[in-house]
Amino acid sequence: MTSFESFAELCARIEEIGGSIEKADLLASFLRDLEEEELSVVPSFVMGSPFPASSDLLLGVGPSTLYDALSKAFGAAPSEVQELLRRTGDVGAVAAELAKKGRSSTLSTFLEGERLTILEVHSRFLLIARASGRRSQTAKMKHLRYLFSEAGATEARYMARLALEDMRIGVGEGIVRDAVAKAFGISPEEVERGYNFTSDLGLVARQAKEGRLQELTIEIGRPIKMMLAQLGSGIAGSVAEMGTAAVEVKYDGSRVQIHKRGEEVEIFSRRLERVTRSLPEIVSFVKEGVRAEAAILDGEAVARGEDGRPLPFQEILKRFRRKYRVEGAAKRIPLELMLFDLIYLNGRVLIDEPLRERRRLLESVADEKILAGQKVTDDPEEVAGIYEEAIAEGHEGVMLKSPESPYAPGKRGKNWLKIKPVMETLDLVVIGARWGEGRRATFFGSYRLASPDPETGRLEDVGWVATGITDEMLAELTELFRDLVLVAGEGMEVEVKPEVVFEVAFEEIQKSKSYSSGYALRFPRLVRIRDDKAVEEADTLDRVAGLYATQRGRNGRSSG
Repeated sequence: MTSFESFAELCARIEEIGGSIEKADLLASFLRDLEEEELSVVPSFVMGSPFPASSDLLLGVGPSTLYDALSKAFGAAPSEVQELLRRTGDVGAVAAELAKKGRSSTLSTFLEGERLTILEVHSRFLLIARASGRRSQTAKMKHLRYLFSEAGATEARYMARLALEDMRIGVGEGIVRDAVAKAFGISPEEVERGYNFTSDLGLVARQAKEGRLQELTIEIGRPIKMMLAQLGSGIAGSVAEMGTAAVEVKYDGSRVQIHKRGEEVEIFSRRLERVTRSLPEIVSFVKEGVRAEAAILDGEAVARGEDGRPLPFQEILKRFRRKYRVEGAAKRIPLELMLFDLIYLNGRVLIDEPLRERRRLLESVADEKILAGQKVTDDPEEVAGIYEEAIAEGHEGVMLKSPESPYAPGKRGKNWLKIKPVMETLDLVVIGARWGEGRRATFFGSYRLASPDPETGRLEDVGWVATGITDEMLAELTELFRDLVLVAGEGMEVEVKPEVVFEVAFEEIQKSKSYSSGYALRFPRLVRIRDDKAVEEADTLDRVAGLYATQRGRNGRSSG
């Protein structure tokens, strides 16, 4: 059995390395020597998640619970924990420093010399995630105290970060993919295909070690990565590039992946989270309108107001977040379903079939009222007419799709193009917040934004956004981020867990020495919360640099 200490030491070495190739090499060497059960766990752990993306388990440990566990496990006063947090800004550093001062022995049952194993830590995380009922917090605290009481300084550092799903070592899906490929002598493309089918790099690594990676396929109930679109270069240019295009309305809704087996229906969000309970009318639409024993469908959940026009995207997200009193929310914000693709049908995997065939099969099993309209044409003027009509009705624009394109899970390419009104935006990660002033003093009034550096995996800040936040949003955002606060900074500022993505519009990008990215947004404005996007999908620093170079007529990230 591999000790958790060995895993923590690996994380420490990776954290010190800047290059992604070197990180992947270190991780590959570690993966190669793991037992099969451990292989199922480590890929998620090293990316900062106790469980794979395909799992519906949530650890459910907030910062305050973790701080309390550290305090009790190491016999430190809460004030000491808070002071260390203010000084270091890192819960991992706090845990390590407390561990150095000496572990509490009240919960220790291990003999001297024995260490926690990776599998034991995972087992405790499972118990924490499954704790429910009135005494669930007590149970969570018990398991956390046990883990920390058995941990040395390095173990405690990465255990604490892992509990908050914030490892800070710059390892994402790409590095783990490359590491699995190197560890077991296969191509990164094979690993990525397996991951896109399963959303579980641990399972992929285990199959790769056994030489059974090719056996992985799409299964009902296990979400797969969704195919993505990229921004088109206007209608005329996009039609000329694509030739004949399947044109669909781009709804201002929220993406859903629907799995149906008999009368059982499961719905997953764009981030592959299970949202079935929150969307009962979508379940009904599928049961009543999809004539298939087994199917995986791709579509959009759309909300309309009393005037028939689409409601803002943020209104839809209220439905996706709703866990209780769902029926009342469904009456206030009723949803429609617009299906536009079919990935699997009655035992047949369809991702390698062209869109025209997938559409034909979709039309054969789905009622017209839940089908997104589609027009196949090579006439730019006809596309322009559909676009203008979509905008007039309050939609985002149109999608142009190649009729010959396969369904490429997780891929963003030129086979799907989105045409929207021109307004440059960036999807950025929120890493901090600042309390407001005056009548906004009890709310977070502005938010610190960051972009991931693809070379190091670190989040580099690009400034703050305060404009575009309505009075109604103030309370909603404050409630959302209050539970994500990691460290109370100096004065009015706090550091928050990097979990939420904002879509932000701006006038231009400027060079700046004030922020670690080297860039700053001029006149940023919040467009919407991208609850449907994971942090890994935020726009990278390369895109920020590319936009800067484009607006300045310069080349690349090194331009000064």
